[in-house]
Amino acid sequence: MTASYLRDVSDTTMPETTDYTLGERICRARDAAGLSTAQLARRLGVKSSTLQGWESDRSEPRSNKLVLLAGVLNVSPTWLLVGRGSSPMEEDVVLTDIENVRLSLDKVHKHALALTEEIERLKLRIDELS
Repeated sequence: MTASYLRDVSDTTMPETTDYTLGERICRARDAAGLSTAQLARRLGVKSSTLQGWESDRSEPRSNKLVLLAGVLNVSPTWLLVGRGSSPMEEDVVLTDIENVRLSLDKVHKHALALTEEIERLKLRIDELS
């Protein structure tokens, strides 16, 4: 098999990768997890400077640390490496959308109740005037 054949097959079977680097994806996932650099470094058993090196793309984690990193950040190793799959931010956007729809629904419901009360009040007024 040629390299171009493998490239063509992978282009049709896998979604496109993001434009983010490994370091940027680590940083995004860390932010989504609500962890500071020091907190994540402590959980991984590495120095903060090591993690900062990964996030700035000056170095890369070894495979065992990459798998541990993915587990701690609740993302797949594949997403960290190449950006395929759902990112942690996408899940937050879905939750935010659901929350916004719920808030809108509550607002509409309150307006409906207020309208119902106003209709009843107007009916009583009509009865009084009749």
